[in-house]
Amino acid sequence: MLTHTDLKPGVQFIYEGQPWEVLTAEMMKMAQRRPVIQSKIKNLIDGRVQEKNFQQGDMFNEADLQKREIKYLYTTKGQYFFCDPKNPSDRFSFTETQIGTQAKFLRPNETVIGIVFDEKIITFKLPIKVELKVKESAPGVKGDRAQGGTKEAILESGAVIQVPLFIQEGDIIEVNTETGSYVKRAQE
Repeated sequence: MLTHTDLKPGVQFIYEGQPWEVLTAEMMKMAQRRPVIQSKIKNLIDGRVQEKNFQQGDMFNEADLQKREIKYLYTTKGQYFFCDPKNPSDRFSFTETQIGTQAKFLRPNETVIGIVFDEKIITFKLPIKVELKVKESAPGVKGDRAQGGTKEAILESGAVIQVPLFIQEGDIIEVNTETGSYVKRAQE
């Protein structure tokens, strides 16, 4: 059992019969009142995020989640289709709201880690860093500035991110999937 003080970022727990993950948690104590945990939590099944305050005495069960490899196939009309890598005919899909921002870093035929709750795959996790090819990028133009400049680049997955001026079309770069930012140019 988890208490309200065990709710830290990354902790997965059962709340209202569904698995949730803590995104942020902050202890707040006001004069002559009990301490409260102000948190932002994400529902792992439907992807919605909400702010919630937890009081002293609140108890939760840990979410019993398993991990399993799944393969991304394609996207159509806001649905992202996946399959079991060993059985391609066993297909299932997620909506864009269920997946969230990590959808823009998916490449067809990429294997990711699926999260299983009650024998059903409810979501997936991408690696923190992925390598993607730059599909489109304007040439970098030097100007008079104090810091290094950035420009927009369109990646092979369709994501648009800011990259340094020296990045060219065809370069393979490393991207942080949590922040959606450029990390470094990958070695070829």
